[in-house]
Amino acid sequence: MIYKRSSQLFEEAKKLIPGGVNSPVRAFKSVGGTPIFIKKAKGAYLFDEDDNKYIDYISSWGPMILGHAKKEIIEKIVSQAEKGTSYGIPTELESDLASLIVSNIKNIDKIRFVNSGTEACMSAIRLARGFTGRDKIIKFKGCYHGHSDSFLIEAGSGAVTFGQPNSPGVTKSNAKDTLIADYNDLKSVEKIFDKYKKEIACVIIEPVAGNMGCIPPAKNFLESLRSICSSFGSLLIFDEVMTGFRLSFGGAQKYLGVNADIVTYGKVVGGGLPVGAFASRHEIMDMLAPDGPIYQAGTLSGNPLAMRAGLETLKILKNDLGFYERINNKTKRLYDGFLKEINYTGIPCQLNICGSMLSVHFTKNYVNDFDSAAKGNNNIFRDFFHFMLSEGVYLPPSAFESYFLNDALTLNDIDYTVDKFKSFLKKHLQ
Repeated sequence: MIYKRSSQLFEEAKKLIPGGVNSPVRAFKSVGGTPIFIKKAKGAYLFDEDDNKYIDYISSWGPMILGHAKKEIIEKIVSQAEKGTSYGIPTELESDLASLIVSNIKNIDKIRFVNSGTEACMSAIRLARGFTGRDKIIKFKGCYHGHSDSFLIEAGSGAVTFGQPNSPGVTKSNAKDTLIADYNDLKSVEKIFDKYKKEIACVIIEPVAGNMGCIPPAKNFLESLRSICSSFGSLLIFDEVMTGFRLSFGGAQKYLGVNADIVTYGKVVGGGLPVGAFASRHEIMDMLAPDGPIYQAGTLSGNPLAMRAGLETLKILKNDLGFYERINNKTKRLYDGFLKEINYTGIPCQLNICGSMLSVHFTKNYVNDFDSAAKGNNNIFRDFFHFMLSEGVYLPPSAFESYFLNDALTLNDIDYTVDKFKSFLKKHLQ
């Protein structure tokens, strides 16, 4: 692969943008080298500024579940753009998308749209505090809920990649009210509740972690969290920015059979445009302004282009009855192919899978939380990433990120990826 144009663009970007990127993981700090700059994408493929083609396994970090530049979605966005790109005034589209979501998720009555997953999670925390009249929250080590101050304490993903889970700029008062538990460790949660009892407004969790790799919840872990929160009058928040409408049309709640009090959405719900949302039952959502005292607002919230893209994406997902089985089977094919080669070579490597999410960890230990994920061999991961990149396969450039498959991937794409994985393992053994 030749990366001449990407290298030039990166040098130019660094003069104007911190680190040359607008989101840290894109800078390739975890894997080294120069990030590629994308010129276009279509279906399951990315094309960079040097005209290299890649099979895409991040799908814009989740939103492009149908594949890139899907004709039906693009046509609707173009048609909407011709009517204007932003009004700052209500549109019917907002209610249409809200109705589609609320009518298909049984434990929510109302939803509010925002512009990002960070904003959705930040607003959900404020809503939980306002509703309960309590200050403290519990989050889990390695879970990432955006870059709001309350969450950048033992955060995952980009923060962990740089070894700075406690970000400068986060005040001591914020840190004081954010209590850290260990993912998949119920005892760590029980200890916090034993100490603080009814001071805890909420517990926020990725029901399937995606920012320390893909890590599914242990058996009965979420069910026990639900029970504890109910017992202490705390709200349970599912951060479904990644899992919402990806694991199933009802998200992780339906897929795993556990209901939260507040749910946050992003990624898929915007069809590739910047959208976030948070939703709950009547008595909680009615606390929001203008009906209630808890303030939250956004000039571009409910942007018509984003609403149209999200609406058309969700319509396709709802009406394609075989969609989730199909994309999950593709992910399982990739998982099985990788697993076969790992077992054959005996290289220490763990695979995690949940629906159409997957991750690869170069470690002999079972990966079920942040500490076990952090034991992975980053040197091998770095070599793996660059080897696959050179073979035209784009994987997450961090060991702490999940793969997100898209429906445009063909079985040939997956089999090619497995074959290149096999080649890497053979090369590594030499």
